[in-house]
Amino acid sequence: MSTGKQLTALLLLTTALTIPGAAFAQDTSAGNGAEGVPAEEDTATDALAAQQVEGIDDTPEEEQFEQPEISVPGGAIVVTGRRRQDVTRASSQVVSVLDSASIARTGEGDIAGALTRVTGLSTVGNGLVFVRGLGDRYSLALLNGLPLPSPQPLSRVVPLDIFPTSIVASSLVQKTYSANFPGEFGGGVINLTTRAVPEESFIKVSTGLSVDSESTGGPGYTYHGSTYDWFGFDNGRRTIRPQLQNYLDSGLPISDPNVDQRSILLELGDPNLILLQQDNDLPVNWSAGITAGTAFDVFSDGRFGIIATASLSNKWRNRFITRQTAVNADLDLDTDFRQFTTDQRILANAMLGFGLEVGEHRFRIVNLFIRDSLKRASLAEGTDFQNDDTDQVQQTAWYERQLFDTQFTGELEFGDLSVDLRAGYAQTQREAPFEWEFTYTRSNNPNDPLGNLFLNTLDPQRGGAVVAFSDLTEDLYYGGLDVSYQLANWLGVTVGGAYTDTSRLSSRREFDIRASSGYPDVFGAFRPDNLLGDSLIELGYDPVAQQAAGIGPFTYNIFDTTGSDPAFSASLEIVAAYAQARVEPVTGVSLDLGVRYEDATQTVVPLGLDGLPSGSANSTLLENDYFLPGATVTWEIADSVQMRLNASKTIARPQFRELIFQTYFDPETNRQFNGNPSLVDSELTNYEARLEYYWGSGSKASVAGFYKDIENPIEIFSSFSDNNQVSGFANAPSATLYGVEAEFQWNKDLYTLGEWFDSKRLVAIANYTYTQSELKVGPNDIARVFPFADQPATNFFRDGVPLTGQSDHLVNLQLGIEDLDKVSQATFLLSYASERVTSRGTAALPDIVEDPGLRLDFVFRQGFELAGAELELKLEARNITGRDNFEFQTNGTNRIEINSYDVGRSFSASISAEF
Repeated sequence: MSTGKQLTALLLLTTALTIPGAAFAQDTSAGNGAEGVPAEEDTATDALAAQQVEGIDDTPEEEQFEQPEISVPGGAIVVTGRRRQDVTRASSQVVSVLDSASIARTGEGDIAGALTRVTGLSTVGNGLVFVRGLGDRYSLALLNGLPLPSPQPLSRVVPLDIFPTSIVASSLVQKTYSANFPGEFGGGVINLTTRAVPEESFIKVSTGLSVDSESTGGPGYTYHGSTYDWFGFDNGRRTIRPQLQNYLDSGLPISDPNVDQRSILLELGDPNLILLQQDNDLPVNWSAGITAGTAFDVFSDGRFGIIATASLSNKWRNRFITRQTAVNADLDLDTDFRQFTTDQRILANAMLGFGLEVGEHRFRIVNLFIRDSLKRASLAEGTDFQNDDTDQVQQTAWYERQLFDTQFTGELEFGDLSVDLRAGYAQTQREAPFEWEFTYTRSNNPNDPLGNLFLNTLDPQRGGAVVAFSDLTEDLYYGGLDVSYQLANWLGVTVGGAYTDTSRLSSRREFDIRASSGYPDVFGAFRPDNLLGDSLIELGYDPVAQQAAGIGPFTYNIFDTTGSDPAFSASLEIVAAYAQARVEPVTGVSLDLGVRYEDATQTVVPLGLDGLPSGSANSTLLENDYFLPGATVTWEIADSVQMRLNASKTIARPQFRELIFQTYFDPETNRQFNGNPSLVDSELTNYEARLEYYWGSGSKASVAGFYKDIENPIEIFSSFSDNNQVSGFANAPSATLYGVEAEFQWNKDLYTLGEWFDSKRLVAIANYTYTQSELKVGPNDIARVFPFADQPATNFFRDGVPLTGQSDHLVNLQLGIEDLDKVSQATFLLSYASERVTSRGTAALPDIVEDPGLRLDFVFRQGFELAGAELELKLEARNITGRDNFEFQTNGTNRIEINSYDVGRSFSASISAEF
C-alpha cells in the first residue's frame, strides 16, 4: 500500500480516537456468518482470506475486508484500505475482537464461554470473566459502550454466561487503558455490541438437546415448587404470605408481643417448598430460540433495521461435593461432609433492537431482558469430629436474577467533527425467597435411646430449621457525550464526559425456628413438611391438647437473626470528564495520550426494621477524586511489524456486596459471604510492551510483557464457623503482578492436498499467558476488618503469596478445518488454567486453591439446504477429558477438599433454520 493511502487510513482512524480501534467497514452489516448476511458474501470473504494467506491479492482494497460491528464510547469510524484491515492491528490500544464468525467457531452458547478463547482471559463457573488471572473486580463489562449493573450480589459486572451469542455481533476486549473508558479498569474492558441493522430480512429458529454424563438419565434431587418453574417464573407459590408480609411491613422486632408468631409459622410450612424428593431419571437439557430481523430504506440515503430475538433453555446439573474443614494448620479434620446437589437452571432472554443509518450517522436503541433462574435441591451428610455427631442437612432454594436494560446510542459524523451520544437505564433484581435449611443430627451415643436416629428437635444442639428471604434491586442511570475533531493531518482530539448514578436496595431476613425445652424428641424424626406441619404447630400453641396427650409443655419461637441489620441502601455517583489526543509526529509512529478525571461518592447505609437509617456503625462513605492518565505509543517498525508501549493509572472500587455487612449464600461456590464496610479503593499503575507481526488475512503473532503495581488490593479470606465456611473481604497493603502473553493465529489454504481439500483451510489459533503476582505484607501493616479493631495485616495475608484468582499459566488452542464454500467446520478447542487461589486461609490455615486444569472440547458445524431453507447442524462434545472440579487446602503433606466434585462430559446436538 502506498504511503499516501496509509496516511489516509490513519487520519480516518483519528476521527474516533476514543476506541481507538473500534472500526466499521463501509458495509456496516454484522461479521461473517451472521444472520442476515447473504451466503455469497460470507463465502466471498472467506475465499478472499484464503487467497491472501497464499499471497494472492487481486481484489480491490475497499472490498477486501468486512469489519466487525463495534460500538464503544467515542463513536464509530469507516475503515478503508488494507493497512487497517484488522481492528486488532488498527487500534492504538491492545485489543482482541471476536466477531460473529469467531464466536460461531467456538460453538459456545454464551459469550462467557466464547471469551475463554481470548488471550489472557479465563472464566469461573458462574460466568465471571477474569483478565490475566485477575478477579472480576479488575474487569469492566459494557454493552454497546454503556455500563451494566449486575444481578449477582458477589459480582461487580453481569455474569457474562447469561448473554447468548445469538444477540452479540462482536465482543471487544481492550487490555490497555484509554481515557474514554471508565477509570475502573484494572485488567481490561469487555465491550459487547448487540446486533443492529441486518443486510436483509431473515428469520432463524433453533433448537437443541444435550446430555451430561453426571446428570442426564440419572438420579437427582428436586422439590415441587410451582407449576411454572420449568419456565423460570414462579406462579405465586413463593410469594410471601400475608401474615409474614404484615410483620415485615410493621417494623416491629419478631419478639414483640404484637407479632403473631403462630400465624407466621402456619404460613411457612408449605410442603411444596420444603419436601425434598428424589427424581430417578433427570431429563435431557434443552434449548430453543428464534431471531428475526428486517431492514428497509428510509430517507434518501438511510436504512432502518429491526432485530428481535428470544430464547429459553433448561439445564440440569448434579454435583456430588466433598466438603471438609480443618481444625488446625496440620489439616486435621474438623468436619467431613458429602453433599449431593441438583441444580435446574432456566435462562430466558429477549431483545428488541432498532437501528438507523443515515449517511454517516448511526443510531441504535436496544431493549434487553434476561432472566436467569436457579432451582436448587441439596442433601448433605457428614461427621462433626468435635462431638462425633453425624448431621444430615437438607436445603431447598430458588434464585431469580433478572436484568432489564434500555439504551440509546447516537454516532454522528460531520466531516472532521464526530459527536457520540449515549444514554441508558438498567435495572437488575435478585430474589431468593424461601431459602430453607433443615438439619437432622444423629448423636451416635450408645447411651442415647434415640442415638441411632437422625432427629431434628428444633434445637441448635440437635437439628434446626432456618428460612431466609433475600431481595435486591439495583437501578442505574447513565449519560455520556464525546466530541472528536481532526485539527490537522497529524493531530486529532477528543473530549468527553459521563455521568452514572447507581443505587441498590438489598434486604435479607433470616428466621431460625426453634422449639422450647419441652419438645418431645420423637417429633424430631418427622420429615420437614410434617415437622412444620399445621398439626404440630397448632399443638405447640395448645397447652390443653399437650396435657391430654401427656407431652410438653412446649411451644415454638422464631428468632430473627438479621434483625439488627435487615437491609442496606447503597449508592455510587460518578461524574467524569476526559481529554484525549491522537498524534502522529512522524510517519509510522502514533501517540495516544489522555487523562480522565473522576469524582465519585460511594455510600452504604444500614437500614433498620422500619426501613429508615439505623445509625449502625457498619456504614461506608467513600469520597474520592482521581486524575487517571493513559498513554500508548505505537511504532510501525515495518509494513507487517509494529510495537506498542503503554502506561496508565487506574482504580478498582469495592463492590456494594463487599461493603455490606450482610450474610449471603452463593450456590455456585457453595459458601457464605459477608461484607466489610471498612474497604477502600484500590489504585493501580500499569505498564505494557507488545510486539506484533501480521501476515496474510487474519494471520498474526504477538508477544507482550506487562506489569502492574496495586495499592490496597481487595482479597477474599475464609474462616470456618459451625461447620460452615464464611468468606469475607479485606484490603491487603499492596501487590505486584507481571507476566508475558503470546498469541498466534494462522489460516492455511489446503487446496494443494487434493480435490476434497479444494475449498478447505486449516485454522490454528493458540495463545499463552504467564502471570506472576505477589502480595506485599510488612510486619507494621494494618488490616481493617469490620467488626474487629485494626489488627496486623499478617493475621489475614502472607507476604509473597499470589493474588486470589490468578493462574500462573493460561493456554488456549483451537485447531480446525473450515470449508470456504459453505458452512462446514470441525474444531478442537483445548484450554488449560493452572492452580489459582480462591480465598486466603486464616488462623494459620493454608489458602484455598482451585485447580481448573486441562479441558478439551470438539465442535462440528455443517450447513445444508432443505426445502428452500438454510439449515445448520451443530454437534458438540464438551469436557472430553472428563476434568473434574477441585478446590482444596494443602500444606504440602495433607490435603482436604473444600468444594470438589465430578464434572460430567456433555454431548449436544442442535439445529437451526434460517429463512
